[in-house]
Amino acid sequence: MRQRVVIILMAALVVAAIASYVVYRMVEVRVAKGPVQITHVVIAARNLDIGSLVHDSDLKVGDWPGPLAKGMVTAKDAVVNRGVISPMYEGEPVLDYRLALTGAGAGMAATIPAGMRACAVKVNDVVGVAGFVVPGMRVDVLVTGTSPNEKTSSGPKVRTLLQNIQVLSAGQNIQKDAEGKPVQVQVVNLLVTPDQAEVLSLASNETKIQLVLRNPLDQEKPKTPGSAVASIFGDLRAPVPSGAPRVRPLLAKVQLPKQPPPPMIPVAPTVYVIEVLNGPKKSESKFAPSAEDKQ
Repeated sequence: MRQRVVIILMAALVVAAIASYVVYRMVEVRVAKGPVQITHVVIAARNLDIGSLVHDSDLKVGDWPGPLAKGMVTAKDAVVNRGVISPMYEGEPVLDYRLALTGAGAGMAATIPAGMRACAVKVNDVVGVAGFVVPGMRVDVLVTGTSPNEKTSSGPKVRTLLQNIQVLSAGQNIQKDAEGKPVQVQVVNLLVTPDQAEVLSLASNETKIQLVLRNPLDQEKPKTPGSAVASIFGDLRAPVPSGAPRVRPLLAKVQLPKQPPPPMIPVAPTVYVIEVLNGPKKSESKFAPSAEDKQ
């Protein structure tokens, strides 16, 4: 019993020695690195929404332990009077890439990337997808109208004009609704290239425009042929251009397979019976008519 207690005490002593050595090494490494560096950085004093202009009262200075992250700002002068292009929240360090360039101002113009344009599209309750078109959404632009080069009876056509276009603002709001409620708007600003802006501006004046919501994660751009009124009602025949002679199609003669004649039903031959009386005797004679007699 005494030997067992000695073994347990020795094992505990070894474990304690190993734990002490590990703690000592950790403390030694931390002391070798020196004290943690503290840097003063600019912090948002309140929530800053997209398009707002940063003022001195919107900022404060706080301590940041350790190395600075990319884009952190250490002086208020580098932030004041710059527009916010990405939301920032109270107590969050101000990052330089979340602000517009110096002199770009505030508002929606500051949120437009270089080389892009904001094109306004007039919509109504139905075209605006019942108010669910909010900033940041992705939409496809559909146009409905009749081509001036096609004088056919197929009626108006609808086709997808632009795909995967970002909504920059809806109405007078360039932020999303905090409560997630749909907002009825009359104008939607779309973020497009200069070429797309020309096409969209022309289409908004000459045709009817409808916006179709899509999943922001869906980056595919399928090619669609478009649809005409004639195809909706099942008339899939190609329309004949005006002025072209109408030719009635010839009906080809269809030869039906010859059916075999019905089987001949055999007719039982006619038999004549003659009774012959010879005194008390009676006899019968049977005979069939010959072919000459039938004729």
